Amino acid sequence: MYDYLIAGAGFTGAVLAERLASVSGMKILITDRRPHTGGNAYDYHDSNGVLVHKYGAHIFHTNSDRIWNYISRFTAWNGYNHRVDAMVESKPVPLPVNLDSLDALFNSREAKDISAALINEYGLNNKVAVLDLIECSNPILRKAGEVIYEKIYYKYTLKQWELSPRELKKSVTSRLPVYTTRGSSYFNDKYQGLPSGGYSPIFSKLLNNKNIDVITGMPFREAEKTFRFSKVIFTGAADEFFDFVQGSLPYRSLRFENFHYNKSSFQERAVINYPDDRPYTRILEFRKMTLQETAGTTIAYEYPQKYVRGENEPYYPIPSRENELIHKKYRLMADKLNSVTFAGRLADYTYYNMDQAIGRALSIYDKIAGKKV
Repeated sequence: MYDYLIAGAGFTGAVLAERLASVSGMKILITDRRPHTGGNAYDYHDSNGVLVHKYGAHIFHTNSDRIWNYISRFTAWNGYNHRVDAMVESKPVPLPVNLDSLDALFNSREAKDISAALINEYGLNNKVAVLDLIECSNPILRKAGEVIYEKIYYKYTLKQWELSPRELKKSVTSRLPVYTTRGSSYFNDKYQGLPSGGYSPIFSKLLNNKNIDVITGMPFREAEKTFRFSKVIFTGAADEFFDFVQGSLPYRSLRFENFHYNKSSFQERAVINYPDDRPYTRILEFRKMTLQETAGTTIAYEYPQKYVRGENEPYYPIPSRENELIHKKYRLMADKLNSVTFAGRLADYTYYNMDQAIGRALSIYDKIAGKKV
């Protein structure tokens, strides 16, 4: 008899399992339909010995002391600082767009005028969404915004979402910024890096507890019928849990093509974006993130695609008013189930970074444990 059946062994499920087992002494069964723990953060060594992220690049970053201190109990960090370029007309442009990027996109006179106008309008060390820049009253900034939109964001977004930036919600387009500062670090968080030994060992440590049983390759419905438990934490898709009675929630998915080369370096950065007509959005070079010392290097071409249930993985909830209304109906149904807690990117139909998934799990545990926060 288990206190909790936790469906899904990604960060949300694994952190909740660890807290409930190690702090509250509860008996936990955690299952995952995939043949491994770790969710989309799962990594492994390929046949050439290169540590590869199976589901795309995962760089940990957070401003939260609590989240960083918690997860650092299960790993050391390699100190990697994430830098990304967009390849525009065969020229690397630092991302996110900042004052350095302007030097690559415009001639020196234009870049200087645009930089001065940006700082004058928005101040130093701030950011503005590119769509807001296009609507700025300053004609210099409007024109610059249109160039940045077309060359950096439009085609990339179209490939990623099959929607243009103007068709997406502001919560997404706000992630298309222009920074009024210099420096090409992709994240500005207080903490960032990759786990020294990879992500998979983190999950092994999180779940290494006599009060936790782990079963992979088992869908939730099978576990539900097979085992006895008091309560459920469900991190899968809400529409699937309720048998799609309110309709299906759409997602975007990804496909990866990996190649290995017998040389130490393939490209300048760990991640290079291609905001052009190529079918892939970016190329990842893993050893530049993991800082692993290997004779060869493994890269991955990343292709966005439509999510098809049973054929690929759901990565990104598609934020739209229509989809939010569907999810709200499922949320109302979920609220009526006292013995089931829904949490995670799929259950909440919300894009979470890894630190946000951990933070969500810690908050839920605080509530379960009756802690005042």
